[in-house]
Formats: sequence, C-alpha cells, structure tokens
Amino acid sequence: MPTSRQSDGVRPAAVSATGLRKAYGEQTVLDGIDLHIPEGSVFALLGPNGAGKTTAVKILSTLVTADGGQARVAGHDIAGAPDRVRAAIGVTGQFSAVDGLITGAENMRLMADLNHLPGREGRRLAAELLDRFDLTDAADKQVQSYSGGMKRRLDIAMTLMGGPRIIFLDEPTTGLDPRSRHNVWSIVRALVAEGVTVLLTTQYLEEADELADRVAVLHHGRIAAEGSPEELKRTVPGGHVRLRFTDPAAYRNAAAALRETTRDDEALTLRLPSDGSQRELRAVLDWLDSAGIEADELTVHTPDLDDVFFALTGDATPARTEETAR
Repeated sequence: MPTSRQSDGVRPAAVSATGLRKAYGEQTVLDGIDLHIPEGSVFALLGPNGAGKTTAVKILSTLVTADGGQARVAGHDIAGAPDRVRAAIGVTGQFSAVDGLITGAENMRLMADLNHLPGREGRRLAAELLDRFDLTDAADKQVQSYSGGMKRRLDIAMTLMGGPRIIFLDEPTTGLDPRSRHNVWSIVRALVAEGVTVLLTTQYLEEADELADRVAVLHHGRIAAEGSPEELKRTVPGGHVRLRFTDPAAYRNAAAALRETTRDDEALTLRLPSDGSQRELRAVLDWLDSAGIEADELTVHTPDLDDVFFALTGDATPARTEETAR
C-alpha cells in the first residue's frame, strides 16, 4: 500500500516549480510544467518515451539548466543557490553509479569521502547502511559480482551517505526481477516513513500506484493530469461488472432483463457499467437473487493507472527507455 497519503495542505513544499521549460535545438522537452511536492511524500512522474521525465529530474537536481521558469528545492532556488540544492538532495539515476571494480564497502567509503565525512563517522555510517540494505555479507566482494538488485540497493545506500532529505529516483527498478523491485519498494516506503521526500520517475504503472501519494502524467512536455492515483482513476470511464454463465438459458434470461449490458454470446458473459462501489455491486447481486438467476462468476473491474495512461496519452504503457540521449 502507498506510504503516506497525507493531506498536502499541511505540509510545506520540498520541491516546487513554475513554468519549467527546456528545449534541445528545435525539440521542446518541457513546455512549462508546474510541480508542488510536499515534504515527506512520494511524487511520481509518468510519461511515454521523450515526455521529459528525466529532463525534469536533471533540472531539479541542477545537472542541467532550464531555459525558462523557476524552481525551489529544499527551500533553495535551483539557479541562484545550486550548491545548497545539491547539499540537500540525493540522486539515483537510471543507470547504476557504482564502481564494479571495487568492493561494496570501498564504494561506500568513496561516497563518505565525497561528502567530506570524517573517517570514523564515514566508516560507521557506511557499515550501518550496508547492514540496513542487507549487504554486509557482500561488503568485501567486488561489486561486479553483485546481482542487479544488489547493485541497485548499493546505489541507493550510496545516495544516502550524505543524509539527503530529498531523493530523486529516476526509474530505480528498471531491469530488476519482481523480488528485487519489491525490495526497492520497501526501501522507499521506509525512507518516506522517516520523513524523506521522494521524486520518482518510473516506467511501471504498478510502481506508481503502489508508492506514490501523487502522480503527474507528462505528455508532449506538459502535465496532462495530476492527482492521487485514486483521483486519476476516477477520471477514466470503463469500470464494469462482468457476469459469466455456463447455463445458456440463465445467460439469455439475464441478458433479456438487464439493461445497458455488453453481450458476448460465445463466452456467455455480460458486462454492466459500474463504478465498482459496494452499493452498485449489492444492487447487481440483489437483482440476480430476486430474479432467481445464478451467475457462475462475477468479477469487478475498476480503471487502473494503465487505463489513465492510455486515455491521456494514447499509449498502452510507458516506453521502456527514457531520453537516453539527454
């Protein structure tokens, strides 16, 4: 289940942006987007290939400059105080930043040095994070021997060496197996429970549904829709109750009596429009009982983020790659 789902109105913004614009040559990647990400929440950016997700992360983390608009991260202007922004954030990119030729412990100590941590404190924090991410047993092994999930956990652990309160995760589970993906999800939930703010870009709609307090769908450089996963799902029609029969006579009787149904005479199924509410489901069951008709199977479909994404962008799912040239 999602981690926080708190009211945005009582929390200050960890990240805010107004009218962010970016173009590469004649290609406009971001066309004036606005963002408001409350502290201690997970905000997910979804969008097809080239929609601008990675570019938005790069701008907000000061890796590239915007062509227009303003943004503040951790209370600091990204253009006027980039060093202060960098000191407050952690970034885990699409591709692992670990060094495969050295050990996990050496990668962690390297990050401690880059964060100017005193030797003893750096070693202590590195050991704590390796233990937290279940990497202690592999700490003295070369990272090139790690699995994909282990490398991603190490990558996030390295990001935490500086104690950031805002973390940008750019497609953190791409290429991971289901177990490793769920491990990363658990890490994100634990971080948010500690008050960390996470801006997540993802190619997995299920991931946004599981983790995000709010979701923004980017399309052609603009935000096509924004809201909680539940709010976005309610904007899309298509919810229905599906009744399946094995008795042709029962199927025909139900089809004749029920209105606004979609029939499948070959599969002996009926589909009734429904918002999936308990009230509507009870009404269908009561009607079947009163008519003496028994369906062999009843299933409820409510719109999910796949439906939202398709309705807004015309694509069935986000693309598997994102702005690799950027």
